[in-house]
Amino acid sequence: MANYSKAHICQCLSRLFTARRSSTVMIMGERRKTGMEVVEGVLGLVHGLIQLGLKPGDVVAISSLNSDLYLEWLLAVAYVGGITAPFNYRWSLEEARAALQVAKATMFVHDATCNFWNMESFADSVPSLRWQVLMDTPHEVNSTKIGLTTEHLKRSCKRHLTADYLWAPQEAAIICFTSGTTGRPKGVTISHSALVVQSLAKIAIVGYSEDDVYLHTAPLCHIGGISSALAMLMAGGCHILLAKFEAKLAVESIDQHNVTSFITVPAMMADLISFYRTNHISVGSKCVKKVLNGAGGLSSDLIKNVIEIFPRAKLLSAYGMTEACSSLTFMTLYDPARESCIQHSYANSSNLAHKPDGICVGKPAPHIEIRIAGDDSSCIGRILTRGPHVMLGYWGQMLSKNSPRTDEGWLDTGDIGHIDDCGNIWLIGRSKGRIKSGGENVYPEEVEAVLSQHPGIFASVVIGLPDSRLTEMVVACIRLKDNWQWTDSSSNHPVNKNECCLSSTVLQNFCRAKDLTGFKIPKNFVLWKNQFPLTTTGKLRRDQVREELMSYRQLQPSRL
Repeated sequence: MANYSKAHICQCLSRLFTARRSSTVMIMGERRKTGMEVVEGVLGLVHGLIQLGLKPGDVVAISSLNSDLYLEWLLAVAYVGGITAPFNYRWSLEEARAALQVAKATMFVHDATCNFWNMESFADSVPSLRWQVLMDTPHEVNSTKIGLTTEHLKRSCKRHLTADYLWAPQEAAIICFTSGTTGRPKGVTISHSALVVQSLAKIAIVGYSEDDVYLHTAPLCHIGGISSALAMLMAGGCHILLAKFEAKLAVESIDQHNVTSFITVPAMMADLISFYRTNHISVGSKCVKKVLNGAGGLSSDLIKNVIEIFPRAKLLSAYGMTEACSSLTFMTLYDPARESCIQHSYANSSNLAHKPDGICVGKPAPHIEIRIAGDDSSCIGRILTRGPHVMLGYWGQMLSKNSPRTDEGWLDTGDIGHIDDCGNIWLIGRSKGRIKSGGENVYPEEVEAVLSQHPGIFASVVIGLPDSRLTEMVVACIRLKDNWQWTDSSSNHPVNKNECCLSSTVLQNFCRAKDLTGFKIPKNFVLWKNQFPLTTTGKLRRDQVREELMSYRQLQPSRL
């Protein structure tokens, strides 16, 4: 018999059906749904999936723009004991195929944005795949000719069928794939307990409630978007869904629906501020009360602009990772309700980037343990975390000794830092060269592998440089082969007609032709004349390349 005292993300449906039964809780374009209509939509899909034959433990991959149907699918798959694997719709065909193979997906649900993936090719390369479903059927499409759709599954169900929610093995709920590694993608397996406890932490710390009108600015394929959406479902607030983030649409939605809260990454916030400034708007909506920033710290200029544009909003920043089911720590950057703390908080945050001991990311949520693993002579070391928020493991490797967790359950975040006397976490850097750009993870080795395929490239090193909008900008340092010439205007070398030529535009187009995802393509290229620095054992000193480039900052203008 199932133990219904265990955490399950579908436990939020009871609150929607009772406390929010007649209230509008989801708005997507012209579609508006009450709490009762959302619950009925989920249960209709549940019964359709059961009738189709989906079993507990089956993996359902989803690739789609944000929508109310996306949220219904997340809940319905979990209800029947399935495991959802959200895919990034910006992936290349090869990335999507590899993720399907790793997940061993039984069903693939997608919208029209994924048509370029050539779905027919998945049938032969993914033996586990039994069903493909079109999430949202455009009005002009005849659904009888395109196979399964969401509405078809709901219509085909037997309405008298009843079902209690189930759990997958190990209570797994979601597989979130890290964005683009050098090998096969890693699927971070997250439990119901982790999702519930992290959602409750956001409710407690950020202050989400049923009075909130929440604008979905983050994609639901990312753990930040998923955990915030679940937090708002549990709080009972109203969801405003945009297919994807665009500053103009976001601002219009904020004004039209009196949005009270949303989350951003620095790139999104920079775009919002730019839109307001370009349109000569000095103060935005006074309805916004809560803004949570993640995936990188806000610059002092951005913080100042946020305070001016959203004067009534509490501004918080979060630090986390997919393997820890989103946010580990929180820090209040500005709180209009505490006038005495405004100047102190803002003054500290404005100087964080210049402190020699790293960047402060605040204190852990109450249920999260964090410790520093280093030698006894220094308080600086690897940041480890432990608690119910930690992933079950990487999909297919949960019982493997290669897990990043220790015997005591500590997860190595891969970041270096220390804890001050007040309990604040300070980040020094990353133990590996992972780049966080615009909220996306970029792994340098993958980009370097693509660049190495060009006949004119002798060697390359990809690094991330600080950027006020993207958090980090992807930059490629390159060494050319003999008889190849760099043609950007900043080069001092004359072009010989007998030599082959390279430029930023040529290399960016080459990356696109090799199906490198857009956010991974270097924004700038730097011609490197000498050998790249190496250790005594011949390993690349990526940190030294970064330091040298930081000292010169002579970057070519990007045409991307």
